[in-house]
Amino acid sequence: MVQRKEPRKGLGRGLSALMADVDTARTTSETTAPETRRADRTVPVERITPNPDQPRRQFTEDQLQELAESIRTKGILQPLIVRPNPRDPSGFEIVAGERRWRAAQIAQLHEVPVLVRDFNDTEVLEVAIIENIQRADLNPIEEAAGYRQLMFKFGHTQEKMAEALGKSRSHIANLLRLLNLPESVQDMVARGDLSAGHARTLITAAKPEDLAQRIVQKGLSVREAEKLARDNTPSDKPRKRPDGAFEIDKDADTKALEGDLSATLGMKVKIDHKPGQEKGRLTISYDTLEQLDALCALLSTSRN
Repeated sequence: MVQRKEPRKGLGRGLSALMADVDTARTTSETTAPETRRADRTVPVERITPNPDQPRRQFTEDQLQELAESIRTKGILQPLIVRPNPRDPSGFEIVAGERRWRAAQIAQLHEVPVLVRDFNDTEVLEVAIIENIQRADLNPIEEAAGYRQLMFKFGHTQEKMAEALGKSRSHIANLLRLLNLPESVQDMVARGDLSAGHARTLITAAKPEDLAQRIVQKGLSVREAEKLARDNTPSDKPRKRPDGAFEIDKDADTKALEGDLSATLGMKVKIDHKPGQEKGRLTISYDTLEQLDALCALLSTSRN
């Protein structure tokens, strides 16, 4: 029997309340902001430490240098969000703004402006994910992974995320669908070899890896990619299985419903429905026990 952990409890703060700290107006970069927020105080850079659970691990040297040059000229326009360091009472831990902290050291600043918040460990991770999603340089796969984290770690719905983050629900749903593609195709999107629009045409296609390579090699437009995917999607003719029985390939509506459910749950969903019958089978596949926990919590909530 699968041993699972207790479902995570919801946070006291809503997503919109946390977004107020992340500052939704800052959607391009830390160097340009329409409104400068007033800091609670300034803190020496040596008394600040990074968040050890920061989801973003890579900081491009060129971008840090560019930000450092801007800081030398204009200063830090947006304060860092920090909390008292739980491991060092005299210091602070970064909740959001690690790039600004790193760039400030390159610019040889001795102190940085901060907003001090009393966040717990769960809220620290949530704010860090939100801040990363708001960054303009995320590729579609990174952005989609951020949405999935918010859904499964913290129980946020697509509607709530769309409202708080200033995105459309369709934007979030379309990005989440990309996570149902094979990893090799996701890598092509992450590298910029394949656009998100091209990749979406392959979600229900057979052999998406082969089609993705053909799209890139031939430089096809999205419309051409859609035609290629349609031409390579099995028809609704009966197909013989290894056990001798026949099965019919799914129609477009069933595939679309599978895609919508997969995007909503963040897990692979398969629908087996025989034409002309009322009954069928719905299969949900999870990759981690965390996803199973989240699904159980979602089902329990829906019964209440």
